[in-house]
Amino acid sequence: MSTTRHPGLNLGPHHGEADDTAEVEVFGFWVFMMSDAIIFGLLMATYVVMSGNLNGGPGPRELFELRPVFIETMLLLFSSLTFGFAQIGMKYHPHPARMIIWLLVSVALALIFVGMEVNDFITMAGKGGIPQASGFLSSFYALVPLHGIHVTAACIWALAILGQIAVYGLDDEVKTGMLRLGILWHFLDIVWIGIFSIVYIGGLA
Repeated sequence: MSTTRHPGLNLGPHHGEADDTAEVEVFGFWVFMMSDAIIFGLLMATYVVMSGNLNGGPGPRELFELRPVFIETMLLLFSSLTFGFAQIGMKYHPHPARMIIWLLVSVALALIFVGMEVNDFITMAGKGGIPQASGFLSSFYALVPLHGIHVTAACIWALAILGQIAVYGLDDEVKTGMLRLGILWHFLDIVWIGIFSIVYIGGLA
């Protein structure tokens, strides 16, 4: 009978040592992610406090466009869904083909998200939305691009896992790496929902 040994996807006893190792490594990564949660929480609080400080510069209504941000949100949410499919493929199929396909789809969606976000920043800068223009923009650029950097780092990690599979196959290190990356991937979705709600919806409300 399979026992739940840690929050999130559990591999099960048929994965042998990978399941045993994950109990410690996944728990440790959850603890590590608490520091990221604190950082993003503080930056969101700072944004809320500073969002009214426009210093005569452009505000959310002049700079934000909801349509592309909504598309970005859907891309990130779908990437989380496809990443879940990759993890399920890893758990139930000994051959990594399904996992690789879904992981590549997840990375592609996330990279499109990052590309669209960078385009948003360029558009905002063209309208005078640069960090030093106001407290609102300084706090915005401290928060939102940091999330984009995390998404980019998660994509690099996913590509590194694909490299590991190419060299070593679907070994225990790949399996535990996927479990930890899954925590980061879904965490970034939750953070983005907060950013989308507080920064963009709140700014345009």
